[in-house]
Amino acid sequence: MFRLLTLGGAALVMLAACATPTPYGPASTGGGYGFSDQRIEENRYRITFRGNSLTSRETVENSLLFRAAELTLDRGYDFFIAVENDTEMSTSYRSSGPAFYGRYGYGRPFHRPYYAFPYYAYGFGWGSPYDDYYTREITRYSAVTFIVMYRGSKPDDNPQAFDARSVLNNLGPIVLGDQAGASRY
Repeated sequence: MFRLLTLGGAALVMLAACATPTPYGPASTGGGYGFSDQRIEENRYRITFRGNSLTSRETVENSLLFRAAELTLDRGYDFFIAVENDTEMSTSYRSSGPAFYGRYGYGRPFHRPYYAFPYYAYGFGWGSPYDDYYTREITRYSAVTFIVMYRGSKPDDNPQAFDARSVLNNLGPIVLGDQAGASRY
C-alpha cells in the first residue's frame, strides 16, 4: 500500500510540474528544463536555458540573460558580452484517439458480426464525437548564448555588452517573480 501511495504521489508531482511554466533553476532539478552552463575558458561560458511547453520564448530568453548576469557576478566580474546567441523553437504534435474505441468495439469483417452497445456495429464507427481525433501542438523554446566576462565599466558603444547588476535588478522580478525580494547584488 505504501508503495502504491508513493508512486501515486510521484505521478502527481510530475503532473503538477507539467502544468506550470519552467521555474528558474538548474536543469538537473527540473526534468531537463532550466539552465545549464559550461566553462569554456577562464572568462568564457556557454549558457543554455530550456523551457517546457508552457514557457514562453520571452521567459526563456529573460532567464538566459539572468543566468548570464548571475554567473558573471558569482565569478567576480562586472559585465559580460554576449558574443553569440540563438533561440530555437521545437514543435511536436500529440494526438488522442477515439474516445470509445476498444470499449464498445468495431465490427469484425471476417467473423460473425460483433455486437456493440447499443447497435449491431459491423465495420463502422460510431460517428462524431466518438471517432474524433484531437491533435495539439506542443512548442518548446531553448536558448543558448556564449558570453565573455570582464571587470570594470561596461563599454557604452557595444550593444552586446550587459552590466550584470543592472540585468539582475531589472530582470529579477520578472524571472524570479515573488522569490526576487530585495536585490541580492
